[in-house]
Amino acid sequence: MLDFDVISPKTSHELFEVISNSQDKNYRFGAGYTDLINDLNNNLQQNLTVINLAKLNDNNFKAININENGVQIGALVTATQLLENNIIQNNYPVLWEATNSVASGQIRASATIGGNVCQASPSGDMSCALVALKAVCEIIDSKGNIREENISDFFRGVKKTSLKKNEILRSIFVPINISKNIKSGYIKVGTRNSMEIAIASIAYHFQKDEQNNVIDAGYAIGAVAPTIVFTKDACDFILGKNINSLNETDVKQFANLIKKYAKPISDIRASAWYREEVLINLSETILK
Repeated sequence: MLDFDVISPKTSHELFEVISNSQDKNYRFGAGYTDLINDLNNNLQQNLTVINLAKLNDNNFKAININENGVQIGALVTATQLLENNIIQNNYPVLWEATNSVASGQIRASATIGGNVCQASPSGDMSCALVALKAVCEIIDSKGNIREENISDFFRGVKKTSLKKNEILRSIFVPINISKNIKSGYIKVGTRNSMEIAIASIAYHFQKDEQNNVIDAGYAIGAVAPTIVFTKDACDFILGKNINSLNETDVKQFANLIKKYAKPISDIRASAWYREEVLINLSETILK
């Protein structure tokens, strides 16, 4: 039986006060509760306090704000809100597709982007897309101090992040596209699509000039390493190349550069060998 105390701050001031007063306690944040309840069912914790963010009234946490530099997505924005946003769908297909692959419609209505990121799962759908988009995490502590960190650096291991105990993820910034000519998408392989945890996933966001030469590249892989990984060498390799006329050698080299970032494991869902083969196949397929 789950047994824990719940505190529900309504303002940022109340939130920071609760965080400050809870430094000597065992506490977790909760918003959509799609992952938290599962975690607690699998790992019962004594004397747990849940800081409930569902009633927090602060647009820094809850809104999608657009400016000339990009899009600021509050950590409490739900998957459904992202799917209903035309800016996300038209400019960042990789994030829209990844969000659409999250579980069921019922879960998407409550699951938050911040929860997906802070869960730090190597198979996180939205997280994988955000890594490909070179997103930046906005983190705030109980004293109101703000720091920013590239999302690739935010992940430190399986279900581990860089957050200190007095910090919380407030929002995620996605840079504006430098071109309207993009090739962007998300693919995951699992036995039951959105209802299944990925055994391998890829997120890609290529920006091209008028001749279809790549001028900016983002490519991330999920479920094949302890964290989601940005494949920098593969992105550097594809820069300047015409993505519509790559030869077989280029495609193979691109896939091999991605492969070197993979450190898959064998588990009940798939063997390490199979995960790696799927990753290579997906990486080649999107360029053919």
